[in-house]
Amino acid sequence: MNRRTFLQTGATAALALSALPHYAAEFGDMKKRVGLIGCGWYGKCDLFRLIQVAPVEVVSLCDVDKRMLAEAADMVATRQVSKKKPRTHGDYREMLKEKDLDLVLVETPDHWHALPMIEACRSGMDVWVQKPISVDIAEGQAMLAAARKHGRVVQVNTQRRSTPHLIEARDTFLKEGKLGRIAHVEICCYWHMRAKGNPPDKNPPDYLDYEMWTGPAPMRPYCEWTHPRSWRAFMEYGNGIVGDMCIHMLDMVRWMMDLGWPKRVTSSGGILVDKASKANIADTQTATFDFGELQVVWNHRTWGQSVDDKYPWSATFYGDKGTLKASVFSYDFTPEGGGQPVHKDVTYELEQYPEDKTEKDLEKHCAPAIRGHWKNFLGCIASREKPVADIEQGYISTTSCILANLSMQLGRSLTWDPMQGRVMGDEEANRLLRRPYRAPWTHPEPANV
Repeated sequence: MNRRTFLQTGATAALALSALPHYAAEFGDMKKRVGLIGCGWYGKCDLFRLIQVAPVEVVSLCDVDKRMLAEAADMVATRQVSKKKPRTHGDYREMLKEKDLDLVLVETPDHWHALPMIEACRSGMDVWVQKPISVDIAEGQAMLAAARKHGRVVQVNTQRRSTPHLIEARDTFLKEGKLGRIAHVEICCYWHMRAKGNPPDKNPPDYLDYEMWTGPAPMRPYCEWTHPRSWRAFMEYGNGIVGDMCIHMLDMVRWMMDLGWPKRVTSSGGILVDKASKANIADTQTATFDFGELQVVWNHRTWGQSVDDKYPWSATFYGDKGTLKASVFSYDFTPEGGGQPVHKDVTYELEQYPEDKTEKDLEKHCAPAIRGHWKNFLGCIASREKPVADIEQGYISTTSCILANLSMQLGRSLTWDPMQGRVMGDEEANRLLRRPYRAPWTHPEPANV
């Protein structure tokens, strides 16, 4: 080999190595076989972060949208090392009955989380499931029971628990007592994210299996909001902005302060401003999660000004020694008495993971947190320990948010008994813990998972 050939060969090899995913060292030999159920926006986002940190093989993809499914298969083939195109399925049951997967991602709309997650656990697979874990409380109870019965490791994608600057804020200020006594936390979302308008009903596109997309949810007429992404405008498929955004902030506060269940949940609000929209989720809501000597208070408005333009979706911890504001973008600590404030922005990893720069629709500020969440999950798959966002933690945070909606619906406070899994002294509320399922689907029961 002459010098020119040697240099050319070396340059080619270096280029090939630089194109490989930047695997975390501890996962360099973890050859997990992976399947994805739900190939939309966040399904691909989470899957591609996994491919970045571990040498997994994506074997199967599932979606009821044929176009979305085909596009995802092509994208996966370009991202994974083997360059193989995964198998594709339109029905998650067909995918799971192959029983050749180690790990499954459930990235569907909220009304489709419970049944695939439970079936994956039955099939001997560990599961990554999107938040909120369920659309009703009884689903969540069955999901927790399935994970425990079948000995599966389940990570809920409440990835604030793996956000580097939030871990730093927790360890530096809360754990070291720099805020002093904290008796009040405000959590909020003031983004104008509720869909506006009144798109006409129409026939679903021929590439979408709308019967399967609807599944156990009530059958609504199809409109352009239904699929993809704007399904969050309808309570039939989720739990409104409390179920979508409050769960992240409430779960973050619970994690940062090591909290369990709220003793009482109270909520009020509704559609108070934008009554013309086809959306049927609340545009205004306040919820108080009462932990005894600590009150965590949620507010969302999809209209008007934000209270703090730097922290429109955030948590503010009020202590007698200082105040901490925290969001996905930054944190700010302000001590009482004129001490030195501390500010920290999110740390991007665009140079370590250059594909983040060009990935369509990627929330670049969330990518490091998702990678950290995967690393925690993969480590727990190896050790069989509970991950940082274990299914039980997801169940607590999801249930608390659903209770807020039920409180708003009923017009009264609800006191939760976590041992019995019921609202204390309120049979009307208890009848609402389980949504009716549309035939032929049957609601999962903890005793039958």
